[in-house]
Amino acid sequence: MATTTTAFASPQSPPFSSLPHLHLRAARSAQTKPAFLSALRTALLDVGFLYLDYTGDAVLPEALVQDVVREGIGFFDLPEEEKRRIEMKHQKSFLGWSRLDNETTASRPDHREQLDLSTPHPLPGPTAPNYHNLLAPNQWPSAELLPRFQPVLEAYMVALGRLSSFFIQLVAEALGMPPDAFARFFDADQQHKLKLVRYPEVGPEVAAEDEQARQGVGPHKDSMLASFLLQASAQRGLQVLNAAGAWVDAPPEPGTLVVAFGQGLEALTQGVAKATTHRVLSPYAGQGARYSIPFFQGVSYDARFEEMEVPDAVRALKRCRGGEDDGVDFAFVKGRWGHLGEATLVNRVRSHPDVGERWYPEIVARIRGEQQ
Repeated sequence: MATTTTAFASPQSPPFSSLPHLHLRAARSAQTKPAFLSALRTALLDVGFLYLDYTGDAVLPEALVQDVVREGIGFFDLPEEEKRRIEMKHQKSFLGWSRLDNETTASRPDHREQLDLSTPHPLPGPTAPNYHNLLAPNQWPSAELLPRFQPVLEAYMVALGRLSSFFIQLVAEALGMPPDAFARFFDADQQHKLKLVRYPEVGPEVAAEDEQARQGVGPHKDSMLASFLLQASAQRGLQVLNAAGAWVDAPPEPGTLVVAFGQGLEALTQGVAKATTHRVLSPYAGQGARYSIPFFQGVSYDARFEEMEVPDAVRALKRCRGGEDDGVDFAFVKGRWGHLGEATLVNRVRSHPDVGERWYPEIVARIRGEQQ
């Protein structure tokens, strides 16, 4: 649906104090879709985050969501030796289990353990570029210990793949572009990523207000186009940085996914849809562990972001949101990388140096040289 976009331009938007709420079912009705697209446009321009209410939408049944929560939390109760069997460092793909405090964000360890999965792919051939190592089969826990785990998680990734494909069409329409504007940045067998994350509570010696010591995951911006976070327990922790430099809470809300727009979308829209910095604080002592299940919509690793010419009407939407210099690295600087896969691989090595040292020592050496 074509829209007149220049009327929405604004020199600067006020800092947000909460995340907008959108109902997915409203996008499927001709009567309610225009209002949905208007609200989505505002979220894209001014916030970079939103709650997406999926209740009543057939693509994501609540029974499947509850199965995913149950199986996902159950994974972390497995014996340590079983989790070590599928540890991330065993493979070049960065898929598998990562032990507590092993991942690094903003130069500090993240107080979380996690399992990284993706939609299934075979191993790349011998002549494939290095970044195609990210395309690989998953490392699954034992079916004897968790018999429903693999089928449930695979069904969820299929459902979120469909939901994210529909949603990115809505993003295009909200920005006054054709629904298929982003289609050429996806492969026919697109790889999406899924994480199961456990944030254990910190020790009683850590004060609740000591935010640095409570780093579950440090300040960062998501990659790709959009991510869809299922907050799988009642513990708070997710916070989004507004233009005034204030952290805004995004507490768990039943029946919703928290959608974050990524650096890939910002690059493709020439800064119109901004990626927003966010973090997670670990629960303090006595709160219990926080669980979350983020899904990351994939983009072809062979994509070149500078290919997209953003229409003048879309560029006219670009707003000054303030607070741009937050110290978070922007991965997709035009001309820095030949393909998305190169940037993605380097980012993974930065986050998981144990995998990098084993499989990508030349990238580790380059990163350390740049840091020096």
